Amino acid sequence: MNEEKYLFVVSGPSGTGKDTVVHALLEQHPELHKTVSATTRARRGEEQDGRDYHFLTVPQFEAQIAQEGLVEHACYCGNYYGTLKSEVEPFIQAGTPVILVIEVQGAGNIKRLYPGATTVFLMPPTMEELERRLRSRGTDSEQAIQNRLRRAEAEIALSADYDEHVVNDVVETCAAEIYDIIREKLAAPQ
Repeated sequence: MNEEKYLFVVSGPSGTGKDTVVHALLEQHPELHKTVSATTRARRGEEQDGRDYHFLTVPQFEAQIAQEGLVEHACYCGNYYGTLKSEVEPFIQAGTPVILVIEVQGAGNIKRLYPGATTVFLMPPTMEELERRLRSRGTDSEQAIQNRLRRAEAEIALSADYDEHVVNDVVETCAAEIYDIIREKLAAPQ
């Protein structure tokens, strides 16, 4: 249970800037380890396998599920997402703070498996800003954007289950707030 205090989950609706905020956090604090999620979705732009995601086929992902090689997984917008055990367990056992950037469903799974983990919900400043961010990506159809917005409303409703909440209005400020949460949790007696 003491190792679980090194595990931090950052999640929130698609388009809230989870990856951008955590990237800024890691630039300031390279001692933190961010897991690389596995997914069956197609690569976007310059994404690289093993750096941005572990890109797996559906059969490869399902084999990981069957072999219990994942600490969490979920199906989101028609694609699998998950975290390999090898991305988490060696680091928390070594006392390295680990950050998982995962969807809301996956966060619930992590909290069940690792009750001592800290969950942080990243909120958009407004739903209008969230829609603007989704549209500015230029990667989704109108139907996909509408699906993501509906899902965002449902996920925000579930955010009460999270330990901490941070609004991503300014990336650097949001990253600093998350680091303060990490520092506080690591300093707390168990």
